[in-house]
Amino acid sequence: MMEWALVILFGVAAVLLILSYTLTKKAKKAEQRELELYSVSFMEEINKLQQQMRNLELDNEILANQAGIDTTNKEQRELLRDALDLYKRGYSVTSIANEKEISEIEVQGLLSPFMKQTETEGRKVANDR
Repeated sequence: MMEWALVILFGVAAVLLILSYTLTKKAKKAEQRELELYSVSFMEEINKLQQQMRNLELDNEILANQAGIDTTNKEQRELLRDALDLYKRGYSVTSIANEKEISEIEVQGLLSPFMKQTETEGRKVANDR
């Protein structure tokens, strides 16, 4: 009787082992499919973002050409971009001049179209005559 119980237990163990192996294999395949779907989705999103960046660059170039802005001076454009970025983040004109190693007057000249009027410059009031 004890021998039969051992044989049955070994048989059940073998069946459970095979069942466990097949279920694990199916779970791995499902996990791999899900990972591939995420990968494809990320790649599509990256491609969309790259296309949007290309479109923005082309739009920028078109606008610059329509406005008559010289787009050949890349260094000047990069300097303006960096200075404007620092200004928008709250850096003072002096800090920007020190960071970019140019004079404060040059920084003010670069940023003048982008700078907000301060109260010391005297804004016009609707009731002023």
